[in-house]
Amino acid sequence: MSILPEDLQPIAEKIENKERLTKEEGIFLMEHPNLAALGYLADRARKLKTGKQVFFNNNAHINYSNLCVMTCKLCNFYKNSADEEGAYTMDREQILEKARAYYQAGVRELHIVGGLHPDLPYQYYLDILKSLRTEMPDISLKAFTAVEIDYFAKREGLSSKEVLLELKEAGQTSLPGGGAELFSSRVRPMIARGKISGEKYLAIHQEAHSLGLPTNATMLYGHIETTEERIDHLIQLREAQDESGGFQCFIPLGFHPENTELAHLAGPSGYDDLRVIAVSRLMLDNFEYIKAYWVMLTPKLAQISLAFGANDLDGTVREEKIYHAAGSKSPHFQSIETLVRLIRDSGNQPVERDSIYNIVREY
Repeated sequence: MSILPEDLQPIAEKIENKERLTKEEGIFLMEHPNLAALGYLADRARKLKTGKQVFFNNNAHINYSNLCVMTCKLCNFYKNSADEEGAYTMDREQILEKARAYYQAGVRELHIVGGLHPDLPYQYYLDILKSLRTEMPDISLKAFTAVEIDYFAKREGLSSKEVLLELKEAGQTSLPGGGAELFSSRVRPMIARGKISGEKYLAIHQEAHSLGLPTNATMLYGHIETTEERIDHLIQLREAQDESGGFQCFIPLGFHPENTELAHLAGPSGYDDLRVIAVSRLMLDNFEYIKAYWVMLTPKLAQISLAFGANDLDGTVREEKIYHAAGSKSPHFQSIETLVRLIRDSGNQPVERDSIYNIVREY
């Protein structure tokens, strides 16, 4: 550890001893000028978790509709009216047709999310899950964010836990992490007006965990948040994980301002992307997996992030629409061969996983 600056030595010792970092240490790290040193620490923490294994899965995204009753400033995916140019809603057969093609291509997980549709009945969502589960009994259905769960519950006069139970019985196997944005009560109304609170997001995820539904967690950064607000978000996730242990992985999501109402903001730099990934690894000591979402980062920066604490490259993805609507220049798809090469060239071992991190194949 002698290659580290002297002011990072105490933190390095805590990492080796697997001791928890404080909020003050998190802020210190997020503002530390030596990015290479942060990467060194995060890479060490990552190897203490999973060695040189880096994970990915064969997955596909299905965004069933972009109609939404909300108008979040951070989003360019939504359409408020079916008459608006580019608005769409997929019916059950269209979703099944797309899913069948993915399934035949070896996809093991479907990531299903959409806007808060003003008209679709609750039964639509249950029928989608039931149909997919009947035709593809072994596929993982990672579906509906906490924001969608809350919306379904309010429209049906049910509790969010009742909705989660019904979705699970229909075939859902896990929840994605979308909708967390930033938990700060100062920031949230300014970037995601009308969206559920951070407390409600965490409560729905805890309910899912209590029902045996694992979930992911996210944080949107690079907009109007402060360093302290980033660290507070991570600590709230860490505390929730202490309680339930149901979060599978954490996904830092850099804000893409292009085409949104916040297009005047610069968005995060690559330097900031790597810093957030590294500090997330160091602060979230009870999260096994930190994901480098290549759709957001670009494949090359995602590869570099594997030296900054990340140990998951998401997967093949296929046809992601939400980040691309906000200006992402990444491709819509990465082949298994490409993911394996990206991981292997970084000096790590590629491991194909299923949706809940069971190993499918080691390369």
